[in-house]
Amino acid sequence: MRRNASILVLAVGHACVDVYQGAVAALIPFFVAERDYSYAVASGIVLAASLLSSVAQPVFGALTDRWAMPWLLPVSTILGGVGIALSGLGGSYGLTLTFVAISGIGVAAYHPESARVARLAGRGSHSAMGWFSLGGNIGFALAPLMVATAIGHGSLRWTPVLALPALAGTALCVPVLRMLGAGRAAGRATATARGADDVASFVRLSLAVVCRSIVFIGLSTFISLYARERLGGSAAAGTAALFVLFLGGAVGSVLGGSLAGRYDRVRVSRWSYLTSIAAVAGVVYVPGPALFVFVALTSAGLYVPFSLQVTLGQDYLPSRVGTASGITLGLTVSIGGLVSPVIGRLADATSLRTALAPLIAMPALSWLLFRTLPEPAVHQAQFAASARQGDADTALSGT
Repeated sequence: MRRNASILVLAVGHACVDVYQGAVAALIPFFVAERDYSYAVASGIVLAASLLSSVAQPVFGALTDRWAMPWLLPVSTILGGVGIALSGLGGSYGLTLTFVAISGIGVAAYHPESARVARLAGRGSHSAMGWFSLGGNIGFALAPLMVATAIGHGSLRWTPVLALPALAGTALCVPVLRMLGAGRAAGRATATARGADDVASFVRLSLAVVCRSIVFIGLSTFISLYARERLGGSAAAGTAALFVLFLGGAVGSVLGGSLAGRYDRVRVSRWSYLTSIAAVAGVVYVPGPALFVFVALTSAGLYVPFSLQVTLGQDYLPSRVGTASGITLGLTVSIGGLVSPVIGRLADATSLRTALAPLIAMPALSWLLFRTLPEPAVHQAQFAASARQGDADTALSGT
């Protein structure tokens, strides 16, 4: 019961943070409409959210490997919300980039520590990590609806309303830290569950996640504009396409954790990426409302391996779980945003369809890289033993 409650609260907190990653993409059409930005200029906003996040993720991961920093969870949640809340208030492009970058740093600080805590709370369970990832996917999915509700009938001056999830997420951090004994049991579990690092496999895994990141962030940046273009300019169609893209990730995360219980994680990820190749091609080339079907298939296909890649990375680098989490859950996800301006420039020079077509190759590259990866040994017995010891220590400290 303690484990389930901890994972549930962590998943909801994860949703409150990742809503700000989704909000960046959801704000793009409003910046284009209200400030007359080009595709390339608008995609620079995504770059701002990604650039500092990409640098900060492994730094925070390395720090959490040395010290447990549970205070990062509430602080980073607030930072992520404040940046997005202020992004619509600054009239200049430079201020907008600065505020979005602040939000990106908050998101970067949150993920390594939260993934470490989630792994310990779930005692190494793939299913538990899947539910934790589901929270983030739900946050992504709710972002376009939240943004449309807050500013869809007004203007960007309403972005301060978007700070509300950050306040809720910060409040949720308190019971999480109490249920985990303020991180004392977490430190002992980290020391117990260690083994030999497989750096070569971890590097190949990271490259596969980078390819996944490029296609997902590329689509999330432009799918709203693309759906409007393909379906008669309807703003509702754009919001719906982005919502389906993010919601499909929620389904994929739960499905991935379930499939990993029956098959090994590497095999499930291979199947998923193979399916994603056809799904992305459908998004780019299939006309009409069928676009939404392929958006859903693409999202599910890209998110089935998501939580599995996090636990794979942690098992490839068992002595540096924070670093592995920061890279697989954060850095490689953020890197996709670095490619968005390239897609935007190509779209300005040609068309959105032409610019999105190269994304079909990304899941194919991920599939090829996964064909070279082994399934690592899972240290479930170590986690069970360390968790029992941690629960005993928590019980003793409460008496």
